[in-house]
Amino acid sequence: MEPKHVKRRQRGLAVVVASVVLIIGALGYIGFRLLGGGSSMDYEGTGNGTVQLVEVPEGSSMSELGPSLVEKNVVKTADAFSSAANSNPRAGSIQPGFYRLQEEMNAKAAVSALLDDKNKVDPLDVQGGATLSDVKVVGGDVRYGVYSLIAQVSEQEGGSVTKEELEKVAATVDPAELGAPEWALEKIRSRGEDPKRLEGLIAPGQYVVDPNMDAQAILKDLITRSTERYNETGIVDRAQAMGKTPYELLVAASLVERESPAGEFGKVARVILNRLEEPMRLELDSTVNYGLPDVELATSDEARAEVTPWNTYAKEGLPDTPIASPSVEAIDAMEHPEEGNWLFFATIDADGTTVFTDNYDEHLANVDKAIKSGILESQRGGVQGGEDPEAKPAE
Repeated sequence: MEPKHVKRRQRGLAVVVASVVLIIGALGYIGFRLLGGGSSMDYEGTGNGTVQLVEVPEGSSMSELGPSLVEKNVVKTADAFSSAANSNPRAGSIQPGFYRLQEEMNAKAAVSALLDDKNKVDPLDVQGGATLSDVKVVGGDVRYGVYSLIAQVSEQEGGSVTKEELEKVAATVDPAELGAPEWALEKIRSRGEDPKRLEGLIAPGQYVVDPNMDAQAILKDLITRSTERYNETGIVDRAQAMGKTPYELLVAASLVERESPAGEFGKVARVILNRLEEPMRLELDSTVNYGLPDVELATSDEARAEVTPWNTYAKEGLPDTPIASPSVEAIDAMEHPEEGNWLFFATIDADGTTVFTDNYDEHLANVDKAIKSGILESQRGGVQGGEDPEAKPAE
């Protein structure tokens, strides 16, 4: 019979050997997986043809996308994707937005796909001065409004939101539920069920529209982001300092956006403020056009005489609502207008040359230059409002 201490030593040695074997086996398994052994950590192909829409949020890094890609079955594991992202020197240049990626892509292919602009979804591009509804230009094309643009982007990316659905939501859903600023709620609600009552509340810029959203979710997303952008300009405090409401400042900024050539925002803003202070009617053709079924630069005497909530030839003060989407630059111009005594401005040629004056006779001469340049020639026939230069005192 062996001594007890020998048996204990043998049992201890067996335990040590077994432990070493287990450790080696575990390390081998981990190494096998990390090195891509089989397909346990990564898919082998570059996709199975089924497309998923993947969002890259603003400010996110490539490696942070792993879990969401796994959830959508684009890649097999977050570890494999993170490793592939860290190995690609271009990973840091990824741009925010939505991308079309296939399911069951190997991690390296998924990283490459996210860096390829061909896979990026086209954004919704809202230009300064855009309107919610389509605008028919006399003798020209239709200028598509924001509702139509949203519907087009949705359709292109596989969504089904229509212009009519967007108009219904805009007209019937309480604006607070759509993210409208508190300072605009009363004015919006006072417009009843007019689908244009949200005019001016979607700021110019590029937006990624998730085609999986319905009409209400899309409008809420766009308006909420726009509200934040407008509030960041200090519109509430600045309006109070100017003796106006934030909504009035937004309305005035929309006029600046529609009336001003590039580089003249501050001067046009000053003309508007000077006229309001006089007081004088603003008499801006853009406010006449907003209520017309079709528009052009020249407006007729008949159109300018028609009383609408926006026509500043026929009403005192500002329009009841914005007439377009004002950019942050237009709002800044209203908050910080250029100094001057100007009361009149006129665009006098096709190049957009605009002159400002506080002298009425000089202004009449400038309007005459505009008439002679042909820019007030109407597609309806003749010069609209140009037979009598005094019919266009503001612009």
